[in-house]
Amino acid sequence: MQKNTRGSLIWLRLTRFTHQSNLLSNDFLKKFDLTSAQFDVLMQISTYEPITQSELAEKVTVTQGGISRMLTRLEKEGLIERKQDWKTKTISLTKKGREKLDHAFEAQLAFQSSFFDECLSKEEQKILYTLMSRVQKNSEKKKMQTR
Repeated sequence: MQKNTRGSLIWLRLTRFTHQSNLLSNDFLKKFDLTSAQFDVLMQISTYEPITQSELAEKVTVTQGGISRMLTRLEKEGLIERKQDWKTKTISLTKKGREKLDHAFEAQLAFQSSFFDECLSKEEQKILYTLMSRVQKNSEKKKMQTR
């Protein structure tokens, strides 16, 4: 077996961290009756509303089929509403959805920040943010090249 490259080791660490972070967030968000994926979807809707389902699927880490099922569930719970405007269906938060998101937002933000605040200095966090932004932009460029 070939020796891993530094890039592949970084990717593995990021993947493992993301997985562990999502598991911990799911446990943390139970008290708000949300999963980390639902929180992400509600955040994206709140930020970009009204948003189409395909635009939303581009922004979150849920598959197209998974997003459809999740939106159906969120709609049944009264957290979102879908409106048909000719051929386009858009998604927005309801008052109940906005209240649920507002209730969970500060706590989830503090919880996620604690992963970094507890082990990295402010300067290290700035450096990590800059580096991860550069890597993300490169991955977005690669995605555009494959289309």
